[in-house]
Amino acid sequence: MDSILIKVLVNAVAIWVATAVVPGVEVSGDSTGKTVLTLVVVGAIFGVVNAIIKPVVKLFSLPFYILTLGLFAFVVNALMLELVAWLSDQLNISFTIDDFFWSAIGAAVVVTFVSMVLNLVLPDGD
Repeated sequence: MDSILIKVLVNAVAIWVATAVVPGVEVSGDSTGKTVLTLVVVGAIFGVVNAIIKPVVKLFSLPFYILTLGLFAFVVNALMLELVAWLSDQLNISFTIDDFFWSAIGAAVVVTFVSMVLNLVLPDGD
């Protein structure tokens, strides 16, 4: 249970950094507490999407991973963020991404690197 909570918090922090760094990626709330709660919920949705949908997308896009020497991972992560933004809109959660090319791919790069650094620093519960 602790490792799931750590992964959700890592996702939330990574998305928060992306909203601070990448123009066009926004999470909003009426207050700081609601914004933090929104980030945690978006982090949980991102974790579920990464656990269920991302492996299937990676399997079908394997030739592109090989062709681009793994750089296609940023495009897949951007697609996952776009899916999370769409799901958030359906659930009335205020997480938006303006456009795919600059905002979603930029956010994917930021989220990937922040998650990587935080996963190195924090224990994973195993």
